[in-house]
Amino acid sequence: MQIRVIDDRGGQLGVMSPRDAIQLARQRDADLVEIVPNANPPVCKIINFGKFKYELAKKDKIQKKHQHVSLLKELRFHPNTDTHDFDFKARHARNFLAEGHKVKATVVFKGREITYKEKGEELLGRFTERISDVSKVDQAPHMEGRSMIAIYAPERKKVPKPAPDEKKSEEKTEQPSQAR
Repeated sequence: MQIRVIDDRGGQLGVMSPRDAIQLARQRDADLVEIVPNANPPVCKIINFGKFKYELAKKDKIQKKHQHVSLLKELRFHPNTDTHDFDFKARHARNFLAEGHKVKATVVFKGREITYKEKGEELLGRFTERISDVSKVDQAPHMEGRSMIAIYAPERKKVPKPAPDEKKSEEKTEQPSQAR
């Protein structure tokens, strides 16, 4: 059996037996690591194995850092939800969508309220209209048991957040001057 050997800088050392490759690695105070086992012949690299594992862990950490985990945030309404509660929940939905999360709006019908499904549809229609500039409908309103559910996804374009310099200048102008 033969293996292709590469040094730590990526230079080709040639095709040789595993015994010769291990001996060459020991001369360089390094390890022989199999990089591509399915190749013909298998590819091995002469490197420090501890450093190799560290580099792999570092790459994985960077990839995880750049991933965005989208959560599904749920807001629950009743058919007779008052305007203040509705506005409060719509504000929260806007914040969730700005952070990149999906929002699930649920209208829960209790007891005989189930006969007034049109109130739930009207409420979700108002909710859709209220957050339409920062979201799109992922799932249209539909019934699931005694609940009416709609799911909203954030719009691809991000809502611009004010820069730190703009916030400071606004705070300075808003503070009243003190008279002595």
